[in-house]
Amino acid sequence: METADERRFVRRLEGVPPATYFVGSAVFHYLGPAFAVLLFARVEPLGVAWLRIGSAALIFAVWRRPWRTLAALDVAGRRLVVAMGAVLAIMNVCFYVSIDRLPLGTVAAIEFLPVIVLAAIGARTARNGAALVLAVGGVYLLTDVQLAAEPVGMAFAFANAALFALYIVLAHRVAQYGALGGIDGLAAAMLIAWVVVTPLGGWGALPALTDPGVLLAGIGVGVTSSVIPYVCDQLAMARMPRATYALLVSLLPATATVIGIVVLGQIPSWAEVAGVALVVAGVGVHREQSTRGR
Repeated sequence: METADERRFVRRLEGVPPATYFVGSAVFHYLGPAFAVLLFARVEPLGVAWLRIGSAALIFAVWRRPWRTLAALDVAGRRLVVAMGAVLAIMNVCFYVSIDRLPLGTVAAIEFLPVIVLAAIGARTARNGAALVLAVGGVYLLTDVQLAAEPVGMAFAFANAALFALYIVLAHRVAQYGALGGIDGLAAAMLIAWVVVTPLGGWGALPALTDPGVLLAGIGVGVTSSVIPYVCDQLAMARMPRATYALLVSLLPATATVIGIVVLGQIPSWAEVAGVALVVAGVGVHREQSTRGR
């Protein structure tokens, strides 16, 4: 059972305006991966992905005890959690392989193309058509810069983009699934993600297990990449209409570019700056057909 202190803590979290949580998510969504890039010199990218998910899963296990959530769920709820966990695991693997080969801002911009395409297909308006043209133009500039040099990185970046769109769909469902509660559903999904990612990246994390400094750095990546931003996402998604959330995600490619410059020294070319700017403009311009959905 959840203690009174835990209930009070969650109520305090839920009392904060949802846009505030999105800003927190926007900062940490790419700050953690920027630190992960610095770890690639010591640990394979797949190993860093395993450390990120594993440390987050352990933190959620201590905090929320997700096995209780899984035991209490109906069949539909368990399927939802398993699906989200599998997507989180594979998405993170694709993301780390891509940022090992491409600038962080480029990967971030490509992440949002499927979201805009789906919006344009679902609501055939001149506004969404313009959004699609802007976003496709931006991605074209980015791929024209990177495709010849890093075809593997681009392939994983586009796979990550498709999975990111699926993550948004599943995370919204988890946040609003009555029997789950957003953070408890996230905790259960992260436990599933750890199981899924272990055969893919567990071997790559072995060097970190004998190096306390690297292990602590990996845990830090997990906290900044998978605990803080995903909790913020759940708290924002539970109370934020999809149209508002879609507008705010325009912050993320620009945030990633700035973090790439400050933390990693990844100075973008003018073509890359233009590509990111067009994607940001496309995300900002597109609008869902109805703002009644959540």
